[in-house]
Amino acid sequence: MAKYVGAIDSGTTSTRFMLFDRAGSVVAYDQQEHRQIFPRSGWVEHDPAQIWQRTQQVIRATLDKAGVTAADLVAVGVTNQRETAILWDRRTGEPVHNAIVLQDTRTDRICQAMEAVGHAAAVYRKAGLPLATYFSGPKIRWMLDNVDGLQARAAAGELLFGTVDSWLIWHLTGGRHVTDPTNASRTMLMDLETLAWDDELLDIVGVPRAL
Repeated sequence: MAKYVGAIDSGTTSTRFMLFDRAGSVVAYDQQEHRQIFPRSGWVEHDPAQIWQRTQQVIRATLDKAGVTAADLVAVGVTNQRETAILWDRRTGEPVHNAIVLQDTRTDRICQAMEAVGHAAAVYRKAGLPLATYFSGPKIRWMLDNVDGLQARAAAGELLFGTVDSWLIWHLTGGRHVTDPTNASRTMLMDLETLAWDDELLDIVGVPRAL
């Protein structure tokens, strides 16, 4: 009978996997850093493929240290850098751009433009968030505006968006595209009352629902 719980902690500088027994004690863990990419001042990126690679590596290393296999796990939880945005190909699973990390500030003009036309109140009322570069929605908008072909591919349903939890779960499960309200609430795209993606917010930020 499966008797361990695993925890993936995918943070801004490293990924860690921890194995817990039924008493809640740590049985084993492993941790690896991933590369920090700074294309220009104020821009921060990660390689999504490397994050997935590191996740596999720390899981394998932890299981090996404990002398157990995946069959011994009853569940795996994921915690992550919540606002970091990733877009990937729905068919191949390949990222179409580096992840734009939570502290990246390249979307300042996008946020200023939304504020200038009076969207701040609606975003705060529905999403509970200020118009700030921290959140995922404007990062998606930046990628669609600045990477050739992504807008058309997104509208056609060829791409998927996710925060890091979605990216890892998609790969771990062979293609399940899911998240939870705690991550979705940091995208600027979810209505806090309905806990659903909101058409008005999607329109304000300019994110196709197909993503």
